[in-house]
Amino acid sequence: MDTKETQNTVHREYSREELNTLMETCGVDPRVKEYLNQCITFHSFPAPGLLIGAFMVDYALDLLGARPDEKLFAVCETHKCAPDALQAILHTTYGNNRLRIVNTGRFAMTVNRASEADVTDGVRVVVDNGKLIRYPTINSWFMNSPGFNKKTMINRLFEEIFSARRAVLSGERVRVKVEGKLQWKPVKCPKCGEMVPDYSLGSDGTCATCSTVSYYERIA
Repeated sequence: MDTKETQNTVHREYSREELNTLMETCGVDPRVKEYLNQCITFHSFPAPGLLIGAFMVDYALDLLGARPDEKLFAVCETHKCAPDALQAILHTTYGNNRLRIVNTGRFAMTVNRASEADVTDGVRVVVDNGKLIRYPTINSWFMNSPGFNKKTMINRLFEEIFSARRAVLSGERVRVKVEGKLQWKPVKCPKCGEMVPDYSLGSDGTCATCSTVSYYERIA
């Protein structure tokens, strides 16, 4: 088989069982292995960003000195994959108001405990660009390089992620604003007639759907 043919060969991705074996071979801690499996089940497949996100959550817990069963809050700076690691491991979800997405485009997350104050201390974990150089496949994938071929390099990427673990991450202490629970009353939108919280009315007095963010059209 010549070089060109080898490059175009599609490799079969690791099965779930093979991924678990790979985790053990690469020295992944049993606790983190369980986190990884929770994340894969929740997300429905082992996306690379999800796997890195699981290591990020574990690192954040360590830096914060917290347990995953505590009432924790999180901010994720990307909507891609990493939020599901927070949801699967910490049960911080958009629905329970303990997860915020602030889409800065950075692969980073912040975790903190509950607080009655306006601000509280937390920890922020980020994929460190400077540390990626030691892991060329992760670096190629993370930088969205044209040289990264998912069809032929995905298994190598899994191997590097499980081998690198926290080695591509950096953490820092941060102070975050605490968002209090909004007080509101129900009002009827004068245009569509549906009930909405008063704070969601736009400057024209109608609900967001009627003014700016409609995502559907009614079918007669």
